[in-house]
Amino acid sequence: QVRLVESGGGLVQAGESLRLSCQASGRSSSETSAGWFRQAPGKEREFVAAITWTAGRTAYADFVRGRFTISREDAKNTIYLQMNSLKSEDTAVYFCAATRLNILTTIGGWYDYWGQGTQVTVSS
Repeated sequence: QVRLVESGGGLVQAGESLRLSCQASGRSSSETSAGWFRQAPGKEREFVAAITWTAGRTAYADFVRGRFTISREDAKNTIYLQMNSLKSEDTAVYFCAATRLNILTTIGGWYDYWGQGTQVTVSS
């Protein structure tokens, strides 16, 4: 069973940066891709970014492309989300997810494991 633990959330001003981390324990080589999703109050969960563990291929939602960067550190079984130029509309709970699929997917239902989430609040 894979366990995902997010960290790095907090309160920042608009224009500032944060780096989220997601550490995976119990992961085997069959868990081949990971992603970040977010959910703002009163809104549905939405895709933010995804990465494949092996090749490091990435995908981004249009609203974060150029501001956010997803990366992984295999030795630490950790996924990162570097968030720059934060906006108030980025305020949400951010979730890390992992899937056994060897593709980049933006669909939350295709992810097998989820973390508890970390709160990101951006004040304007």
